[in-house]
Amino acid sequence: MNDSSDRRAPGEFDPVRLRRKYRQERDKRLRPDGNEQYLDVSGDYAKFAADPYLESSPGGQPREARSVEVDALVLGGGWAGLTMAARLDEAGVRDFLIVDQAGDFGGVWYWNRYPGVRCDMESYIYMPLLEEIGTVPSEKYAGGPEMLEHARAIGRHYDLYSRALLGTTVTQVVWNERSSRWVVSTDRGDVLHARFVMVGTGPLSRPKLPGIKGIENFRGKAFHSSRWDYRVTGGGWDGRLDKLADQRVAVIGTGASTIQILPHLADSAQRVYVFQRTPAIVNTRGNRPTDPEWYRALEPGWQRKRMDNFVELMAGLPVPDLVDDEATRMARRVAAAVHSGPGAAPDFAAMQAVDFAKMEEIRARVTETVRDPAKAKSLQPWYDYFCKRPLFSDDYYPAFNNDNVTLVDTDGRGVDHITERGIVVDGVEYEVDLIIYSTGFDSGAYTHEAGGYQLIGRGGVSLAQHWQRGMRSLHGMMTSCFPNFFLLGGIEQAAISVNFPHVTSRQAEHVAALTARFLRAGVTVAEVTADAEQRWADELARVHVDRTRYDAECTPSYYNNEGKLDDPKPTVMGGQYGPGPLGYLAVVREWAATGVDRDVAITKASL
Repeated sequence: MNDSSDRRAPGEFDPVRLRRKYRQERDKRLRPDGNEQYLDVSGDYAKFAADPYLESSPGGQPREARSVEVDALVLGGGWAGLTMAARLDEAGVRDFLIVDQAGDFGGVWYWNRYPGVRCDMESYIYMPLLEEIGTVPSEKYAGGPEMLEHARAIGRHYDLYSRALLGTTVTQVVWNERSSRWVVSTDRGDVLHARFVMVGTGPLSRPKLPGIKGIENFRGKAFHSSRWDYRVTGGGWDGRLDKLADQRVAVIGTGASTIQILPHLADSAQRVYVFQRTPAIVNTRGNRPTDPEWYRALEPGWQRKRMDNFVELMAGLPVPDLVDDEATRMARRVAAAVHSGPGAAPDFAAMQAVDFAKMEEIRARVTETVRDPAKAKSLQPWYDYFCKRPLFSDDYYPAFNNDNVTLVDTDGRGVDHITERGIVVDGVEYEVDLIIYSTGFDSGAYTHEAGGYQLIGRGGVSLAQHWQRGMRSLHGMMTSCFPNFFLLGGIEQAAISVNFPHVTSRQAEHVAALTARFLRAGVTVAEVTADAEQRWADELARVHVDRTRYDAECTPSYYNNEGKLDDPKPTVMGGQYGPGPLGYLAVVREWAATGVDRDVAITKASL
């Protein structure tokens, strides 16, 4: 129950004692600096964001600076940007460019090349444009190499490489009143004039470092997990890190990356130290190969249907479970407990009981798998299931049974400091040769901020200034004072699924259709009105599901802005449309049919 000494029968627990334990563990981890505890990977720390794959990528090739005018400019070459470009092409808008600082397409799958990298979401609903491209995922949960190759296949299928500036960082995006164009500057001397701009850089593109005292003092090797350096480790995506055989390796962080990296480090390094602040929730994965006969029998439109089915299940709707994985099974358990019958009020006490029971199962899995009782106790997570991103692995917990793997549990405090030779916790220095910062991304950044450039609209006002008192938008995609400009995948004033590509794919269809419509009609300026923004804000306030009380009980994470709930910065789970992704997308479809003329101020070219 509350700790490894409890001996209750499976399924039995004391909710009062559990809540007390959860709060004790939360309070250990609360920090006054919130997100400020992390370092931006710029200036002295820019090396941690450098592209180790650039030289061997298309974007690493020399080229002349470009000065061109296009109908549309897509910023970002990950799933959102690729889908945006594909939908523009299909809508007949073919005069566009894609710009991305990465050397190739792929977004997070370009950057994350660490050994064992794999998607937690089912491949059939996560990889966009499968039917259009003809890609057949080899497994239910495809690995990083397949993800990257699929991104490249999208680029080839839609002839996007000829319309891309890769290995190119945008430095400024400025609206020019005279020309009614966006003027975009880059670090390679490009000056790009675009009628429309679409931003799809996503929330998982800017790595963050822990602000540990002395981080700059370490004299060994160090890199961020999203910039894996195989020159240091040897091996490749599948592990076999032969250069680590006589090396002592430290991993700081126990999130999604570490649970995939650790098994390979355990098999390769002389010694591995895992520095843990908060234990992760790690479910079984149960990966399996794709059945070719099943895949061939799928009917056209299957991927859209399956994507929608997943969201319906996560919303608790009584529909058949096409995906049938740990995520949907948990959603079905919650739905069965919360909704006792048609018209009945949700039973939140029953929902909490399901949550407690699930977390008891996770903790039991730890004690059944990890042989060392002390390690097992430290690896048990004590918080509600939806406080942090649930993870999936069949190899993470067993890796702690290796004699060469040491868990350094900081009991919620984190690392004390870093020296020239290693890492100090509780006065003990752990000497290491390599530090891997597996500390994730700045997922709380606004979509445009992830690119790191200045975005300046009408009257020389930046978007940051425009949103000083909070985000103002229509559907999270359009904002006044920034004409002909669209945001995809925003984490506020829209709706997201845990399957991120679902909503961004539909947003891309919407934006592409709107852009094609404006171009056909000779529209030079299309700007959403302040009245439309206010109506959307009022609607959000009316239907918003307030997670504040839930998040306040949670251990700090990027889900609740590291526990700083009074901070105006967005959180992954906050500021969204209450009825969820399908309700949101229905609103967007209805608006496209009936609301454009009312809510968008239009200027057309003079005859």
